[in-house]
Parts: sequence; structure tokens; C-alpha cells
Amino acid sequence: MNDSFTPVLSINHLNVYYGQALALRDINMSILPRQVTALIGPSGCGKSTFLRCLNRMNDTIRSARVEGEVLFEGEDIYDPETDLASLRQRIGMVFQKPNPFPKSIYDNVAFGPRVTDMNVKKGELDVLVERCLHQAALWDDVKDMLNDDAMNLSLGQQQRLCIARVLAVQPDVILMDEPASALDPIATEHIEELIATLKQDYTIVIVTHNMQQAGRVSDFTGLFWLGELVEFSPTTQMFTNPKEQISEDYITGRMG
Repeated sequence: MNDSFTPVLSINHLNVYYGQALALRDINMSILPRQVTALIGPSGCGKSTFLRCLNRMNDTIRSARVEGEVLFEGEDIYDPETDLASLRQRIGMVFQKPNPFPKSIYDNVAFGPRVTDMNVKKGELDVLVERCLHQAALWDDVKDMLNDDAMNLSLGQQQRLCIARVLAVQPDVILMDEPASALDPIATEHIEELIATLKQDYTIVIVTHNMQQAGRVSDFTGLFWLGELVEFSPTTQMFTNPKEQISEDYITGRMG
């Protein structure tokens, strides 16, 4: 089978509970390589819960319980033998609010390679930091201030730095949880342009509350509604000829 049609992630009959409350019900989805998959739906419908299942970030919530399977390159990430550090290195995450470390710009990007077993030498690390800042479209902004405090960057620059930090550990998949919701329109445009560039090399799954953004950046779109995946389609189909009435009503603003 052509690798471009072999899913990177296969989600099968996924249920998620918080205590006794069912947060996600019977989710089935295949995420293809080097594509952008957008997750849309009203607040509280399960988008972020689902995203956090893909690299087991829900493990940090004591009451969370997961049933079903999430296969990453054919291996179930919920297998008890799964190495979580390695999993989260290969499936990185960018959060809603920029969260740079209170360190220099250089040290933010270099952090992952230093604490993992990448064994990157100093000269190689310099090259890696520069490459990741280039990939995150930030190098020209910061090349003369790599030792400056990352907290002094604008919010948009901080978010691109966080993306560079994820790229530095050489992931296969990048999860983005509303990465532009805290940013102004110009910074948001930079992030969207960056997503379009990154998908040439990475598989991206993005949660967004902005349907126009989903339409601009994604190849596939999933609509979540009350903990269920109502529809999962190519983005052009979702926005022009959705299969489900709920999808049409939500996209046209009649509900949600």
C-alpha cells in the first residue's frame, strides 16, 4: 500500500470517561501522514479531550479512563509497555497559550535534545536550533538575540518558539490545541502559513474554534458534537457538501 494512504494514527472505538461521566463515545478516525486534520465543534464537545488522547496527555488527569485503541504506526499507544517519554517525543504538542520556558531563546529550543537521548553535540545543537527556528519562521526575528529571555518575545513569537521547541525533538506528529486563539490576526496568519509549510514534513492535528481557520489550513475536518464524532470528511466536502444535517447546521451557524 502507498505509504501516503497508510494512517499514521488509527483510532478505533475510543471511549473516554472522567470518573463516571462519558466524555467521548465510540470515536473512529484515521489520520493520514503529511496532512492537516482539523477538529471543530462547540466548546465542551470533546475536541481537546480527543487531542490529548493521541499522546496520552489525559494520563495526567487522575479521573480519566480510556477504552478502545489508538494505534500509532500500528502499535497501541495505550499498551502498558509504551514508553511515554518516547511517545510524547514522537507526537509533540503545542498548547493554546504560548508556554516558553523562562530561559533564553536558544535554551528553549535546545531543551528537548538535551534532556532526551538524542546525544547531540554542541556544534550539532547549534545547527539544530537554527534549523528549527528557520522551520518555525522565527530565525530572522531572533538570530541576533538567541541568548535573550524568551519571555520578552511577543505572544506570536513565543508560540512560534514553542513550535520550534517541539520540532527540535524530531517528532512525526504535531498536535496543536487552538494554537492561534490567544494571538492577534497578524500573528494568527503567521501560524497558519507555518502550518502549511510544516505539513510537507509532519502530520498535524489541530483543534480550532475558528471554522474559517479549519477551512484555510486543513485537508480533513472532524466535527465533534456532545462527545461524538458526527462527521469526518475531506475539508472541502465538509464545508461545501456535508453528509450530516448537524454538520450543515453548525457550519452555517444555525446551531452551536
